[in-house]
Amino acid sequence: MKLIVEPSNLNGVINIPASKSHTIRAVFIASLADGVSEVINPLESADGLSAVEACRCLGAEIEELDNKWIIRGTGGNIRAAKKIIDVGNSGTTARFCTGSASLGKDLITITGDDQTRRRPMQPLIDALNNLGADIKSIENNGRLPISVKGRLKGGKTEVSGMTSQFISSLLINCPLSDGDSEIHVKDLNEKPYVGMTMWWLNKQGIVYKEENLERFFIKGKQSYKPFKETVPADFSSATFFLCAGAITNSVITLKGLDMDDTQGDKRVVNILKDMGANINLTKKGIEVKGGNLKGMEIDMNDIPDALPAMAVVGCIAEGKTILRNVPQARIKETDRIAVMREELSKMGADIEELPDGLIIRKSKLRGAKVSGHSDHRAVMSLSVAGLIAEGRTEIESAEAVNITFPDFIDLMKNSGAKIKLI
Repeated sequence: MKLIVEPSNLNGVINIPASKSHTIRAVFIASLADGVSEVINPLESADGLSAVEACRCLGAEIEELDNKWIIRGTGGNIRAAKKIIDVGNSGTTARFCTGSASLGKDLITITGDDQTRRRPMQPLIDALNNLGADIKSIENNGRLPISVKGRLKGGKTEVSGMTSQFISSLLINCPLSDGDSEIHVKDLNEKPYVGMTMWWLNKQGIVYKEENLERFFIKGKQSYKPFKETVPADFSSATFFLCAGAITNSVITLKGLDMDDTQGDKRVVNILKDMGANINLTKKGIEVKGGNLKGMEIDMNDIPDALPAMAVVGCIAEGKTILRNVPQARIKETDRIAVMREELSKMGADIEELPDGLIIRKSKLRGAKVSGHSDHRAVMSLSVAGLIAEGRTEIESAEAVNITFPDFIDLMKNSGAKIKLI
């Protein structure tokens, strides 16, 4: 499918959907809990539903109601309802599911789509094997598909921090292992996502200690309690509207966002304000108006998902914008550094790659035929670029937005964007 976008401004109130990262954590913890939990306002997207299906395969009973999921957990007694689990495009589900499958005794195969099968798994495999699991990469390449068998016994291990999902998987699942665990994390990226995982552990009363997010000591033989929790709105999804409002002559209000939440991407609000956008926190929500933006150097390590949209902002900002210290952007659904350089260049952007980021100079964008590379964040970012590009922008693989933001096109259209799906 293709998206056609023409120059336009946005107006009105936009309801931001639920957080993907919170939704997936809620589903896995509820599925490990002993009892019935309610996850209210979950993200009903491809990634969220991948987490649901994975947890069903591990033995949880999940009922999908209108704006609510009822989850009867396993109490940590993992019994494979299905021996093959397909996580689709969800890297988070792949990593969390690997940890949870390690709590059982059944042999389980975990696989995913083409993109997910290219993402690294070996650091997590090694860490879990050191703690008692028996996990192998079936094609011996350190990636999916993998075979998983438990049971986690505890002990000492280390894990790469190249993606925060590795340590988050360990933090969620090690409390249910047979013994205590000590984990050393090397060169951690995306620290706010670990903070989000710890928020859930703290809500559950899980006993653990951490030292500067480098060492974790987790007591074994613990359990999760059933809960009732409302999933907050997603700052990662809001980033596209924050950026769209900042680079156009728009006046929009984003509803449902909580600046006190643990999500790292809330930092985009202050970055855009520092660049010159008119953004105000009001009782109705976050109000965004266009402004005269100035380029700046931005450390993106905590907010890798914001890189594609911020690359578009760099095209409109005066001077030079440098997005740096985000090497993990190369191991997401795509190499997002290379993809955004390639596709924005087609639109006339003055943009170059760094090993760990991008340099973007103010450019006059023009409509072009571009590819979203089946990456939801690339597709949405390029559609934001289409709002300010001269002429018509045509974006391939538009269906990828369903992975995290199924309502994106409708919300854009209802806010005044000249956008259509063909």
